[in-house]
Amino acid sequence: MKKFSLLIILLLFSIFTCLGAGTALGASNGYITSSNLDINLTNQNPDAARPGEPIELTVSVQNVGTKDVKDITVTVNPEYPFTKISGESLEKSISYLNARQDKNEGGVLKFKLMTDSNASAGTYDVDIVTTYKSGSGSSSTTYTTTKTVTIDVRGKEYAQIVTIDKANIDIAKEETLEFIVTNTGTSPLKNMVVSWNDLDGVILPVYSDNTKYIKYLDAGESVTVVYNVMADVNADPGLYTLDINLKLEDYDSNEQTINTTAGVFVGGETDFDVSFSESDEGEISLSVANVGNNIAYSVKVSVPKQDNYKVSGSSSTIVGNLEKGDYTIASFNITNTKNIEGTEDERESASTSNPLKVQIEYTDAKGERITVDKEVDVNSGNMTTQGEAGGSRSGGVSSYLLYIAIIALAGGVFMFRKNIQEKIQVIKAEKSGVPKPEDKKD
Repeated sequence: MKKFSLLIILLLFSIFTCLGAGTALGASNGYITSSNLDINLTNQNPDAARPGEPIELTVSVQNVGTKDVKDITVTVNPEYPFTKISGESLEKSISYLNARQDKNEGGVLKFKLMTDSNASAGTYDVDIVTTYKSGSGSSSTTYTTTKTVTIDVRGKEYAQIVTIDKANIDIAKEETLEFIVTNTGTSPLKNMVVSWNDLDGVILPVYSDNTKYIKYLDAGESVTVVYNVMADVNADPGLYTLDINLKLEDYDSNEQTINTTAGVFVGGETDFDVSFSESDEGEISLSVANVGNNIAYSVKVSVPKQDNYKVSGSSSTIVGNLEKGDYTIASFNITNTKNIEGTEDERESASTSNPLKVQIEYTDAKGERITVDKEVDVNSGNMTTQGEAGGSRSGGVSSYLLYIAIIALAGGVFMFRKNIQEKIQVIKAEKSGVPKPEDKKD
């Protein structure tokens, strides 16, 4: 009977020995097999980690086993999106914990981690590794356990107006103004309201008010908001400020407001009307009018090199500034290099089919130099023309006088020759005794 009892004792001892070895082996492999320490994440502040902000973890360490433990070390091993904060330790120690502790007993440790500023919303794992010793003397055993806890990360709610498609709006002209709104945060945005205002009242929306609604915008996405706008016809050219307001709802449906400003230049290019004014012996005058909505500074009118026309003297003239609606006269000495024959109506028709090219250069309200090309139908009736052979003839009265002079000269030569012939006949008749022509009449 005693032998049988001893055998049972030895068998139980072997079982407990094997269990202890198994626990140590499991701990060495990183599995939670210890029945002595209970590791829990009891609190995190804030409740959800925020990108770019720290989070504090509260860890409880409780000895629920039947043996006392000592030399307890608790280490937090962070992975993305969490990192160590400078000056904050990731390893903390507890020297001794009694056996069979209640929930309100044990040790409480706090750790701080930094959340990456670009972290996306979601749930992330953090490992908490604990090592401790149990037993005394040569029978002391070291155990290692790993507890994985989850931490919620709340995305960053932020949006911005990253692009305005236009930096310039013409005066009194309907144009589109586009704002590109981008969610630059890491969390979706909802119920966004975009509005803008020009305190000077120069730029105003047409066909709608200044408010647009965006129901949902995911992280990293963009949306284009389009307005039809017009600048006041009486506005002074210059840079105007748009105050832009962006309202959105965050993760907890709390309203946030983002304010920003943008500069828009009002005023720009203009246009001109150029027409033939008058012509006088080779000099033609052109009427140049500013028919746009913006002032033109330092206006220069030029006649560039071209077929059928040649400029004598200066080919450019500066006429100064032209307000909208103003006009001026520019004159040039121009020769028609194409030999035009026919009636006056035919000559005028030919000149119309070869319009005069004119260039207008001016500086706009932004200080940029602009060139505008125009074509003008000119009346070349009094314009000097140049023949194909290179010689020139004057039109109008001068051509007529030359023609009369040639005819008169030819008639004089004819009469002179006739008188000479009559005198020769008279002299011959006297010598031969033939009666004179006037004797025959008697």
